[in-house]
This record gives sequence, C-alpha cells and structure tokens, in this order.
Amino acid sequence: MTENPAGADPLSDPMRARINTSLPHTARIWNYWLGGKDNYDVDRAAGDQIRQLHPGIGDYAREDRLFLGRAVSHLVADAGIRQFLDIGTGLPTADNTHEVAQRIAPESRVVYVDNDPLVLAHARALLTSSREGRTDYLDADLRDTDAILEHAAKTLDLSEPVALMLLGVVIFIGDDDEAYGIVRDLMERLPSGSHLVLSHTITSPAMPDVDAAVAFWNEHGTPKLRQRTPEAVGRFFDGLDLLDPGLVSCSRWRPAVTGTTEPEEVAMFGGVARKV
Repeated sequence: MTENPAGADPLSDPMRARINTSLPHTARIWNYWLGGKDNYDVDRAAGDQIRQLHPGIGDYAREDRLFLGRAVSHLVADAGIRQFLDIGTGLPTADNTHEVAQRIAPESRVVYVDNDPLVLAHARALLTSSREGRTDYLDADLRDTDAILEHAAKTLDLSEPVALMLLGVVIFIGDDDEAYGIVRDLMERLPSGSHLVLSHTITSPAMPDVDAAVAFWNEHGTPKLRQRTPEAVGRFFDGLDLLDPGLVSCSRWRPAVTGTTEPEEVAMFGGVARKV
C-alpha cells in the first residue's frame, strides 16, 4: 500500500490523521475510475474488484460527470443561473462545476461542500476561480444544513436563485426520511427560480450485477451507500418542476450527440428540477 496518493501534494498531519488508508473510499475509487491519481492501492484494488462484478461501473462515473457538465451548461446558458451550491464535491477533476459555469458566465459563483480530508486538501489547490466570479469550499457534512447555508451566504446571495448540486451524495444517507428531509430542507430555504440537480445509483431487476457490486462495496468500503429504485429517487424532486426529459439515466439526460438510438443506459439516474 502506498502512503500517499500518487501525484498528491503533501498533507498536513491533522488532515492525514483523518484519512483511513486501510479501507477503500468512494471518492478515491471514483477518482480512480475517472483516470485520476488521487487514490491509494486499497482503492484501486477495490475498484478493480467492483469492475469485475460489474464491468460497466466505470461508465457510471464518466456519465455522471458528463451529466454534471450538461446540467450546469443548461442552467447557466438557458436558465440564467449564476450561483451554485455543490455538495458532495468529490475529488477535483476536469470540468468541475465552476469551470463549466465560468466558461459561459465568468461572473458565476460556486460554493463546494465535502467532508473528505483528501478532497479538502485538493480543493484548496485546484478549485480556483475566474477574476469576475468566486469559488469557495466548506468542509462540512451534508446533514449540517444550517452550517452549509450560513457559510454559503458569505459567497452566494441566497435571495437570488441557486442551483443545488447533489450528485451521487444522498446515496450515503441510508434512512429515507432523513435523506428526503435534507433535500427538502435545503430547497425550501432557497428562493423561487432555484434548481435541484441530483443523481443517484438505482436498483433495478434489469441490472442485477449492480446490486452485487453495491453489496461488495458495503461489505468492504466506506462510506456505506444506499441504492433506491427510480421511483424512490423521483421523490427527491417532489414539489419541484422536473425539466425534460425527467429522471433518466445520466447518459440520457440531454445527451450532447443525438442519433437514431438512445445512449446506453447506466444505473446512475439524474434529473434537474426548478423551484417555482
């Protein structure tokens, strides 16, 4: 096992103490599947084992990332959104939320939130901003909605529309009532015209190998994750105006290239909805 992730900057002692290198971690495995270097031997081994159980798993990471880019592009270019609250940031990679938004509207502002110390270390170095805009980072848990919004208000104007980005993060809230309550609480405290962008791993009889991969992960990795049916994921958008094409496989949400056949479906579903 390597003591430092390949290519990473040295971590401070307190931050290093928070990193458990004896267990694979979802953010680092996701980074590995995306071709990044911010992962450990234990993450690569688990990632390879999961890929053996479900060979298409790496496509989920890529399609989720492409979904983020298309959703942010739509919100900035077509919906006029200039503020983003991205919770569950994950390790920085190409086309982060602020990069996509500020390419179109340099004045866009983004607040990232995550509670992984490795993400924190790289966020400080990589999450920069255009001169016209602003980017900030908060080390906090999704459950701490009060602290998140209090901190976000230092960068974002919470009286104006905000895009709440929750990509692959509510899967780590196992209790349904708690998960729905967190999303509802955040959206209720954002103004009309705000948007919810959410993606979630699904369970489906048509994809039994996904269930096997998730079972392996929950036995060996951290944090544990919760699959939900597409119908259950759809409940996160209750009370909001779900944009076309609705809640679909991330690969099928307004794909950049259209043709006579739909893109391959993946078990990561996503949607974008507007608060009226």
